Amino acid sequence: MPDKKKGFRLQTELVKIDREQMSHHIMKRAGEILQNGGLVAFPTETVYGLGADALNEEAAQKIYAAKGRPSDNPLIVHIADMEALGRITESIPKEAKALAEAFWPGPLTMIFRKKECVPSGTTGGLSTVAVRMPSDEIARELIRQGGGYIAAPSANVSGRPSPTTAQHVYEDMKGRIPMILDGGPVRIGLESTIVDLTEGHPVILRPGYITLSMIRSITGEAEVDRGLIADNSTVRPKAPGMKYRHYAPRAELWIVEGPMDRVVSYINEKCSAFPGTGIICTEETREYYPDGVVKSIGSRKDERSIAGHLFAVLREFDGEHVERIYSESFDTQGLGQAIMNRLLKAAGHQKIDVSEK
Repeated sequence: MPDKKKGFRLQTELVKIDREQMSHHIMKRAGEILQNGGLVAFPTETVYGLGADALNEEAAQKIYAAKGRPSDNPLIVHIADMEALGRITESIPKEAKALAEAFWPGPLTMIFRKKECVPSGTTGGLSTVAVRMPSDEIARELIRQGGGYIAAPSANVSGRPSPTTAQHVYEDMKGRIPMILDGGPVRIGLESTIVDLTEGHPVILRPGYITLSMIRSITGEAEVDRGLIADNSTVRPKAPGMKYRHYAPRAELWIVEGPMDRVVSYINEKCSAFPGTGIICTEETREYYPDGVVKSIGSRKDERSIAGHLFAVLREFDGEHVERIYSESFDTQGLGQAIMNRLLKAAGHQKIDVSEK
């Protein structure tokens, strides 16, 4: 049932879309909802997005209300072609053009100085705008039908794991939005990499599928925001959204770090002490956990499989009604940096180091 306490009473339509034979009628109707100031959830290659007309202040505010999202957390503007970029940005640095040539359409968001036509409600009050060109065919057709500019964060209640299927969206957004386009499971499963291009060389504000080494291969100089990698909690991330807890399951989550034999031993001890404990492991270690609610997130030989299953596994634990979850940690190089970033935020940065135990 819709959450009447928060005033959401919309009838939510869940509509299946075939990428091979996309219904023009359905896409046109979804576009009309956006052009009339409404919200539509839709698939991208990263996660499902909750879309609104990016140039409509009131529409952007509806996103914050539906998600329960802090209003200082900017929205990413999604476009379908390069011509659209110049209409909303003051300038396009040469590094941005090179990155777009290499990674657009795809899971890369770039930050630019914005033009006045982009309302402050979309940018969280900032003078900059975050822009992405998704590769998903449904997303790009919706952008075209919706007027060319769609503001879209992940289509989940703020703080919950990002949705990688339309059913995940329905669980969170039923009664809050009029339409969900169901394009099946997403391809990647982690949100886009965010790169700031407003202060000289590129700075990664949120790690994702496009890694630091991939960006450096195009631009030469690039770095990761110190707030993402510093152990010192007083060093704040530059991206406003990175200061909030995200992706959290309902149970308490801890990340266990150290030699794998000690990690396995520690988690098994906790399972003995607290029956029904949740465990996030990999295919390589699954057999070493005889007790608990064990879920493999993929193989360490394939980081893409881990990235693709992370949010779905976190949501699955909600259905298991566990009270605590322990997760193995992952290498922080390459795509592993994005995986650990999401896990740590889901855990509220609760880590247990068993190296010395």
